[in-house]
Amino acid sequence: MTTQIFVNLPVRDLDASMAFFRQLGYDTHPQFTDHQAACLVISDTIHVMLLVEPFFQGFTRKAICDARTHTEVIVCLSADSRADVDALLAKALAAGASEPIEAKDYGFMYQRGFQDLDGHLWEIVHMDEGAMPAG
Repeated sequence: MTTQIFVNLPVRDLDASMAFFRQLGYDTHPQFTDHQAACLVISDTIHVMLLVEPFFQGFTRKAICDARTHTEVIVCLSADSRADVDALLAKALAAGASEPIEAKDYGFMYQRGFQDLDGHLWEIVHMDEGAMPAG
């Protein structure tokens, strides 16, 4: 069986978060989506669970980080091309995201990032392994 990843993120407004990610082209898995949580399907093996904060709190004894003021994690997704990186960022910005740091171009790797409606940081990267420096 292929290992899957389910990233769990707390959100304040589930409907707004779902609408935001739909604008980026991600669908939800209806079987795992209700009034407390939505399962975003990023790929066959990557899912993001958007959990309303009170529901999320039930999975931890720690305080929930306010991602608008603190960095909890940076979720990084790969893209097939530089153009795909830019296209996804354009969708995110049009949907209300912000771009907290400038694009980085290392020649073999191009990356940009956005901050979603709840402050979670996302990085989109295209890497050309054939152009990687030796060593």
